[in-house]
Amino acid sequence: MTFATLVKLIEYWSFEKGLHKADPNRQMLKSIEEFGEIGAALSRNRMDDLKDGIGDTVVTLIILAQQHGMTLEECLQYAYDEIKERKGKTINGTFIKESDL
Repeated sequence: MTFATLVKLIEYWSFEKGLHKADPNRQMLKSIEEFGEIGAALSRNRMDDLKDGIGDTVVTLIILAQQHGMTLEECLQYAYDEIKERKGKTINGTFIKESDL
């Protein structure tokens, strides 16, 4: 299944559950919860839990975007347009943009 198809299926699932009109603040809290599961999986070296946590986090972000009349693709494009020309340096595995060096 393609990524685009999965996103559409998640958006439809969200619509069926009424999440597309739910409180975005609650959705953000759910995103933070799922993000915490990623940290727990990494700290325990549990790759199946990591995969689940990343997937669940993406699902929550798809729904959060949907609640604001946006798409995940639109948000990714916006972020890419901001970083594509960005200059900086990778230090200890973290990219630091030039203006923060």
